[in-house]
Amino acid sequence: MRREQHEHTSFTFLGFTFRQRKAHNRTTGKHFLGFQPAMNSEAKKAKGTQLRRLALHRQTNLTMDDLARRLNPVVRGWMQYYERFYRTEMWPLLGRVSTCLMRWARAKYRRLRADKGFRRWWQGVQQRSPLLFAHWTWVRTY
Repeated sequence: MRREQHEHTSFTFLGFTFRQRKAHNRTTGKHFLGFQPAMNSEAKKAKGTQLRRLALHRQTNLTMDDLARRLNPVVRGWMQYYERFYRTEMWPLLGRVSTCLMRWARAKYRRLRADKGFRRWWQGVQQRSPLLFAHWTWVRTY
């Protein structure tokens, strides 16, 4: 059989979609196409729904540390499960976690509603405590 006959073959198993993806050869540094697993799009939607149900932006009575204690076990579990294969597929979801945190900060602190002040504050928080949220080890947005 020729390779071209299988280019549209894919299947889902345990939250991973196995299909043809771009891969990197570490010894030669060249890219090639391989049949690899990555986070399933349905799993991404489910995690997004779970994140939306947490309604972080409405919990303005909590501190950043309280949010980290509540959010980190959930996000760390996602990261540990899906990190083994094609971790870049998770980056949009982790960026969405950061977006939820940004919404929370803007709702809690009125002075952060202007973009310039918010950006300065957000970068300062990430510099002062880079390990506060679990997903900041992989993705830093803004």
